[in-house]
Amino acid sequence: MRDHSQGVLIVNEHIDFVARKLAAKYSVFKAWEAIAPADQASVKALVVAGEAAFDRSIVSDFPNVRLIACLTSGYDGIDLAWAAGRGIDVTHAVGVNHDDVADHALGLMIAWERGLVEGNQAVLSGKWSAERKTLTRSMQELRIGIVGMGAIGKAIAARCVGFKLDVEWWGPHPKPDIDLRRRETLTDLAAASDVLFVCSRAERANRHMISDEVQNALGPNGLLINVARGSLVDEDALILNLKSGRLGGAALDVFETEPTDPGRWRDVPNVILTPHTGGATLKAISKMITQLESNLDALFDGKELVTPVTLQ
Repeated sequence: MRDHSQGVLIVNEHIDFVARKLAAKYSVFKAWEAIAPADQASVKALVVAGEAAFDRSIVSDFPNVRLIACLTSGYDGIDLAWAAGRGIDVTHAVGVNHDDVADHALGLMIAWERGLVEGNQAVLSGKWSAERKTLTRSMQELRIGIVGMGAIGKAIAARCVGFKLDVEWWGPHPKPDIDLRRRETLTDLAAASDVLFVCSRAERANRHMISDEVQNALGPNGLLINVARGSLVDEDALILNLKSGRLGGAALDVFETEPTDPGRWRDVPNVILTPHTGGATLKAISKMITQLESNLDALFDGKELVTPVTLQ
């Protein structure tokens, strides 16, 4: 039964689909609709898309907020220190879509390396003929570099090892449990790779870590795949390097600004672009909503949160 004293505010309109599910238990409000002062006072939890920049001013209208609940795994849009200073906890989804993101990343690699997009266009345009045969690199000859060895990086590595590919990685800290060679620097990894997967968690300190230098180290035959966050890649440098041929190709599921301006990419060669759908599967969304409900239940029942984000 719904408790009208337990208010939940959906902050981002594109996750409005969770409202119906939550409305069975809680009074659900939406930030883009008018809300009466009495209802504002009842709101104790904000439900957000964690990768979206969180407008801190919204809290001034909801004085009793105690939780910012990220539907997503990412929470880089939240200033954790600010939230902690106001006594507001933050939760996120854990272990819900890393396999789906890894599948998407491998799909991008295969599509690029085997020319699947171009092949589809050749068939549909009537340019396919018996005399014209497109040759591509064999998957077996690819050297794989993985930037960031969290859940997504590990899932990508396992898939690449299953393809019998040579896999190396780099992250800011060694991980003794990873039985793969760790390069000393990110640039070293890029120079040693044919395909570079970007899987790191986005932070202020690693903005544009995939710099012009790293992209040039990957080189004119290299492929950059980003399934993490757009902020990790210097996108202006990426576009210039693709146009000049200093970088072979890019397959991107994430962008610095989302939705990205299509005009920005219209004359950029050698790209495959997808609309941040790497982790967007029905199974993953179901898991996200279940964890979100568990955290909201814990908040309103006065219990320990299920998947809290800890301020480092």
